Amino acid sequence: MDRYEIIIYWSEEDNAFIAEVPELPGCMAHGKSHESAVKNVKDAISLWIKTAKEFNDLIPEPKGRRLVYA
Repeated sequence: MDRYEIIIYWSEEDNAFIAEVPELPGCMAHGKSHESAVKNVKDAISLWIKTAKEFNDLIPEPKGRRLVYA
């Protein structure tokens, strides 16, 4: 789970940090702080993978990049 790339940016519209996981389509989360966005997106990654396993969907191999800040 910790090997997926996470892109974090500030959203003025949402007034929150947004964390996206490009390798897992639709996997994203937000938080009022950078730390809470990371925690929330790690939960989202776990749920994404669990759901994919339940439906026998392909789970992409992580590319191994950690965090990218924008």
